[in-house]
Amino acid sequence: MNQSWQQFLQVRRRPVLHQATMVLAFSGWMDGGDVSTGTVRRLVDLLEAELFAEIDPEPFYIFNFPGTMEIAALFRPHIEIRDGLIKTIEMPSNQFFCHEPANLILFIGKEPNLLWRTFGDCLFQLAKLTDVARIIFVGSFGGAVPHTRQPKLYVTCSDEKLLAEMEQYAVRRSGYEGPGSFTSYLMTRAPAEGLEMASLAAEIPGYLQGTNPVSIEAVTRRLAKLLKLSLDLDSLRVASTSWELQVSEVIEKNRELAKTVRELEEAYDNELLEGQTEP
Repeated sequence: MNQSWQQFLQVRRRPVLHQATMVLAFSGWMDGGDVSTGTVRRLVDLLEAELFAEIDPEPFYIFNFPGTMEIAALFRPHIEIRDGLIKTIEMPSNQFFCHEPANLILFIGKEPNLLWRTFGDCLFQLAKLTDVARIIFVGSFGGAVPHTRQPKLYVTCSDEKLLAEMEQYAVRRSGYEGPGSFTSYLMTRAPAEGLEMASLAAEIPGYLQGTNPVSIEAVTRRLAKLLKLSLDLDSLRVASTSWELQVSEVIEKNRELAKTVRELEEAYDNELLEGQTEP
């Protein structure tokens, strides 16, 4: 039986926007360092954006995946039990927030396991309901950037005109062949839906796990500039500086890893210098 987006898209109110921008964040694929969800969550908090719509998660995710416990655990919702009592369960959520003064919609969700077309229909129909003209996804991938340097940003666009515009913000053109993300699928559909779409992917340290405040701050600053948002990002600077110092202290105790980081720093700096000296 065909699934319809109308069954799953829940709109509480319709914000007044004109030729708006929708920024997407997805957990899972391309959310290394929590850069995707962390960046957009910071924008929601800083702008005090209002929750106005949701996509029902029920049909889009696998919870009981067959296989070993290690593999199955990747799909199960996280729960918390304390002193014999069940306290919380974290089910997937897909939420839209709006900030009308900035003509902006912010989406935070989880990349769907199932029914990509129907989930995409929900996003595109919401875009039509709110007069969205452009969609921007922000994400990340593990690479050779050391934690002491700014992440490199790569852009993929749905059309060449948008690509030229995005390059004004010091981003590089991406090149990739391999397993695709849900946002790449959305980008292939965007022109037929009458929308421009771009993906900004930050290259972050591949040797680190967990939340990366330095990369979140850097991407938030770049995105704020692109969206022409005037924001106080001092709190992000404090958090990222503290995190960098803590990570550096731990790495210096590991001689082999410290050597690797210094090599990455040298390669990063040499590439930067070569780029500055090109005619």
